[in-house]
Amino acid sequence: MPASRLQTRASRRGFTMVEAIAAMVVLAISIPPTMWAIREAHVQRVNPRMASTARWLAVERIEDILADRHSTSRGYAYVVNANYAAESPVSGFVGFTRSVSIAETGSDLVSAGTGYKRVAVTVGWSDATTTTRSLTLTTQITDY
Repeated sequence: MPASRLQTRASRRGFTMVEAIAAMVVLAISIPPTMWAIREAHVQRVNPRMASTARWLAVERIEDILADRHSTSRGYAYVVNANYAAESPVSGFVGFTRSVSIAETGSDLVSAGTGYKRVAVTVGWSDATTTTRSLTLTTQITDY
């Protein structure tokens, strides 16, 4: 090949039409699955964090109730539903709700009676896929 022909070919820059179309096809096929994978990674990152926050909110309320139970000014009689209003939303935690259910039971912890209270704290939220979720933690307290 003559030297002038090599120089002409080397000095041409850019893509041919076929190369440009091939690049667009490759991008059109690869971008949607990539975007789906990024969204799924976000969901997989956010959902466990939200569940952890819900558990923390439930434990926090149970600790408040236990502190009230053992307080010298409040005590066992203070631990009733009326003293723990439902929160919707929980202050400082937009998207989370929290409610308390207290039921007095007998020594078998199931049937009606006195001396024991079953305390259940339920926290609700919508996850990253807008699915409604809830978490309930339960504990028992006694009058003894």
